[in-house]
Amino acid sequence: MCAQKTLDMDKTNIASPQSLNSLEMGRDDVHVVCTYGKIAVWFGKNVPDYVIAQVIIGISKVDPSAVNEFEIICDFDDITEYESKGYTLVSYGKTTGGYRVNYSIPFSSKKALFHLSKYILQELKLGDSRKDIYWNGNDSDIHRLYTELNNSIENWKLKAINYKEGTAN
Repeated sequence: MCAQKTLDMDKTNIASPQSLNSLEMGRDDVHVVCTYGKIAVWFGKNVPDYVIAQVIIGISKVDPSAVNEFEIICDFDDITEYESKGYTLVSYGKTTGGYRVNYSIPFSSKKALFHLSKYILQELKLGDSRKDIYWNGNDSDIHRLYTELNNSIENWKLKAINYKEGTAN
């Protein structure tokens, strides 16, 4: 098990000879934590819709193979409705109240990302929204994502970097 070192950041350069364990970035109304396998995004209740779009589009620019997975229970006839939104059906099975359906939302599909943004806006009417996005990001991709979001979103900040100690890129 590796020891870890965390640094709090203002406008610090994120380049280092050490491998990243995680990188935290965002602003008051949105928080993003990147690791090699996952991007965890928290949207606060008052985040503007254009910032949601900028985060989602930024992720899709850096890694179009990224996906968000979700599960719902719905009627059988509704399964194809979600597919028509660009979602990819992963699995389904009969359960109490209908069908338990798993979808992945591909970040390569503008149509799917549009519907994901709409869904997040609906969730925000009830409170905060959290989304886990799965990707194959590495140090370079995490740096590119930070740069992309920092260049496109006002007041974007680097919040913390967690390096793996004793490793080199």
